[in-house]
Amino acid sequence: MDSHFLTDIDIIDFKCFQNFSAKGFKRVNLIGGKNNIGKTAFMEACYINNFAKTIDNLVVVLIFIKFMREKANLVIKNLERIENKNLMRNFLDYVKHYHAKSNLNTQEFLIIEQDGKKEYQFNIDDFPQKIINSNELNINLNAGVPTIWFVDNFGLTNDDLIKIYQAIQKLDKEVELNEFIRRFDNNIIGFKVIGINPVCKSDNQYRDLVEFGDGLKHYISIICGLYACENGYLFIDEIDNGIYYDQLDQLWEIILTISKETNCQVFATTHSKEMIESFARVSQKLNEQDVSYTTLVKNDKNEVKALVQDYEMFMYSMNFEHEVR
Repeated sequence: MDSHFLTDIDIIDFKCFQNFSAKGFKRVNLIGGKNNIGKTAFMEACYINNFAKTIDNLVVVLIFIKFMREKANLVIKNLERIENKNLMRNFLDYVKHYHAKSNLNTQEFLIIEQDGKKEYQFNIDDFPQKIINSNELNINLNAGVPTIWFVDNFGLTNDDLIKIYQAIQKLDKEVELNEFIRRFDNNIIGFKVIGINPVCKSDNQYRDLVEFGDGLKHYISIICGLYACENGYLFIDEIDNGIYYDQLDQLWEIILTISKETNCQVFATTHSKEMIESFARVSQKLNEQDVSYTTLVKNDKNEVKALVQDYEMFMYSMNFEHEVR
């Protein structure tokens, strides 16, 4: 296990999580559970914990997770130019409290409102606590981390896909990417960026990537992310989005192989039983034991809890389930 990997996290307060603990994460981690159990919120909490090394990082990542939730309700083209500081503060105010600690980092964000005044309180690792008046908060939207990416269920925006594709170009992996794309759809010759548009070539002409459906964009985003997040972290929400059943094993082979090559830790969510079975099948086929499967459940007090299974436990549970059938 690489020392930079997230192995355990305690979520003291964030969305549906109160005094929640999960331990035993590996290089590639799949999170499952019933609908609306909190899979995306759990992965957001892990994402924030990895991302937020500074106040600027913490502010921008809290804004970003609200942006991801609101994509369907916003005109993305305008939002990408983000000039509206009031809108950004509204996004920040959406997260009333975030408090988590892991084997890597500890962060707390809290909004304090009293006497008509609003302040933001920040506690990050061992740095002194800082309290900033809401009117004086600097929002630095360039405070990103190039080796940490979150691919949400809507997929990356064109701008983000172009940024992440640069990792493919720097590593001279265009040939490999195009080979993976042809396995996805043998009618597609290749992918490139022309001007400001991600495009694919099919029938001797380049067409906008959106014309090929959400599945291909999701697939390309994941592959580019695995290379871009070398020695970093890739988070994939609803990994099965737009991916056909007969392509699941191929996707897991790509993830397990490239993540090992780039030393990238992967977290992904799914609601698909077929995706979970594929994850187990391919891990066993490749004898890739640096994996975990986490199930989120609610106890009789309606509290969210986690069961994290390592490779051996995961394989046992999957084999036992098939035997029972």
